[in-house]
Amino acid sequence: MQLKLPASFRADETMQLRVSDIPKVPDTSGTSEKSRTSGNRRKAPRPSPFARISAVLRSRLAPLAAVLGPYVTRVTPYARKLRPQYPRPGRSDWRRWIPSWRQCLGGFFASLGLSTFLLVVAYAATDVPQNLNSYATQQDNVFFWSDGTPMARTGWVQRQAMPLKDIPEDVRWAVLAAENASFYSDPGISVKGIGRALFRTIGQGDTQGGSTITQQYVKNVYLNQEQTLSRKFTEAMISLKLDNQMSKDEILEGYLNTSWFGRGTYGIQRAAQAYYGKDVGDLNASEAAFLASLLRGAGLYDPTLSSANRARAVERWEWTLDRMVEIGKLSKAERATYTKFPEPLKSNPLYDTGEQSDYLVELATQYAKKAAGISDKDFDLGGYQVYTTFDKKREDKLTKAVTAARKKALKDDPKKAKAAHYGAASVTSDGRILAVYGGPDHRTQGYNESNATTVPAGSAFLPFVYAAGLENGVHKTRDDEDAAQVTGDSLYDGNDKVLLTTPEGYYWDRSGKRVAAENDGGRSYGQISLHRALELSVNTPFMQLGMDTGLDKVRETAEASGFLASSIGAQVPALSMGSSTPSAIRMASGYSTFAAGGRHTEPYSVLRITRNGSDLPLDTPKPERAMRTAVAEEVTSALTDSFRTAHPSDVPVSSTGSVPAGKAGTTDKDTAAWYVGTLKKVSTAVVAYRIDLTKSLEPLPLEGIAGTTDDSVPYGIWSSAMSPLG
Repeated sequence: MQLKLPASFRADETMQLRVSDIPKVPDTSGTSEKSRTSGNRRKAPRPSPFARISAVLRSRLAPLAAVLGPYVTRVTPYARKLRPQYPRPGRSDWRRWIPSWRQCLGGFFASLGLSTFLLVVAYAATDVPQNLNSYATQQDNVFFWSDGTPMARTGWVQRQAMPLKDIPEDVRWAVLAAENASFYSDPGISVKGIGRALFRTIGQGDTQGGSTITQQYVKNVYLNQEQTLSRKFTEAMISLKLDNQMSKDEILEGYLNTSWFGRGTYGIQRAAQAYYGKDVGDLNASEAAFLASLLRGAGLYDPTLSSANRARAVERWEWTLDRMVEIGKLSKAERATYTKFPEPLKSNPLYDTGEQSDYLVELATQYAKKAAGISDKDFDLGGYQVYTTFDKKREDKLTKAVTAARKKALKDDPKKAKAAHYGAASVTSDGRILAVYGGPDHRTQGYNESNATTVPAGSAFLPFVYAAGLENGVHKTRDDEDAAQVTGDSLYDGNDKVLLTTPEGYYWDRSGKRVAAENDGGRSYGQISLHRALELSVNTPFMQLGMDTGLDKVRETAEASGFLASSIGAQVPALSMGSSTPSAIRMASGYSTFAAGGRHTEPYSVLRITRNGSDLPLDTPKPERAMRTAVAEEVTSALTDSFRTAHPSDVPVSSTGSVPAGKAGTTDKDTAAWYVGTLKKVSTAVVAYRIDLTKSLEPLPLEGIAGTTDDSVPYGIWSSAMSPLG
């Protein structure tokens, strides 16, 4: 039987069906007539993002389509006739699958056309952002005292925009020579640089590549710093558009005013002030060539940071000057005058006020970056609120006490006092740093004396030897398998020049001599308990105790109590006599371990960090067991008796008053004087020493600058700073 189709269903010569002739399929969805009434119509679905983008592209490309439409209509019939046949007719075997040169050429032009079309579409769809990002709108970082009141507002991120006319041409061309010599002739992008970035991304996983000034400006003020292909492509599109919307001078001005130069500075004006202490208008070509090198990464080219940085900076500086000559922007005669590298200032002079708060800000900044995982560059961008542990009242009292001692020394003996240094710090038993004295003037002395590991601890180290012995026990003979316990009542020889022994016999030094322990002033005490020996600061029992306990155990106890491993002295008998060189902060932290019942918390200076009101995760130290509670209590008891004996007039009259626990520290060569004491869970360490920094870093004899045993300058500072004694 032959099926007869309606005339409307017969195929025409092109085997196509007319859509209008296809029978309509009745609606079987079950929707009632009532649900299709106007009063119950469903809301139209919201267009998808793709549909919205398509609508935008259609509206923007409509004028182009109107122009090209007639031409496309005319060309289409010819294109159909020229359509290549593939596989190729008239060929056999594998040759019919090989494209002809016409097909290859056609494919090339088709790909080129498609790529051009896509780029045109991307260009049309790209808008220059209206808002500048955070890299171009810098903020200050604000630091607060522990009570929440403002302590300091750092200006490290302040930016001063300069009109291009006020920036010398030598400065402009130094930057252009180093970064983008073809700036005034390029279209805003570097095709070679983008290609290199693409190649490196595919081959090595990063997107490094040459960028024009325009691209760098776009990245600085409109985009983020992500190294991705999508960001690089967006950067290129915006750069092309920006190059058509802004003049080259406007782009260069924006770039010079928003680029990061290190030392917390953004913009060429602040960079000139930070590195040379002058305005940008006063820079010469040599100084400008150095500043231009910082655009490649200030952390790698600031010569004050390391010798490697300086070598890189000098090499880049020379290259930039030569490049300026090469492009005709610096004469050979002027270039010949620049033979010496223009050394920048050692520190940024813009925001060093010289006050103690500068030392506090320095400590808090270092801790905040480490504990919150903030990079130098991000911190310089600003917007952080840093709530510190510093107590303003204690800081003021400590600063006042040290300043008074310094002034008195300068008045009594100006020549010796000129090389005098004082460091001090107060740390709580839970690790909070309450106050520090860093130096007389942060502008002239950039390093922090409270954090310097410069001079030995001397006899102030004896409590840690005592704690090590109480914690670990002693071995007096080689046959002792188990350590024998010692207590505060254990007796040791307190005489002067006692020969030190080990379980194998006498201790001999490398020169073949037996080593003897000595007391201050050559005084002998006979048999004396360890508790009493610490109370009177008798050296010889603790030197022998260190040998009996094991110097490795002494070292472990000191480190567990807060000493940095890098500051611990050599593992020889002198270790027990304080050859280690802790900072005032670390010494106070060590004594605070005794006050905390043997639990040590690393010293810290920041309680909380927010950025624009939002809290950031902060890695706050947790207490760790350094010694048994009983050991810490015995050491504290001996230190309390030490204070009573040395300063009976300062002991509170009331029996309910809190008695300080502390002792003085002296060294065998009189190079440092300490006082470390704890009162009401706050330990304060004060050190005085002499170093002539113009000659060497070797400590000099104090020669009376630190006072006497009965009138100790460190104790005077301590007692003035610690309430209620002051």
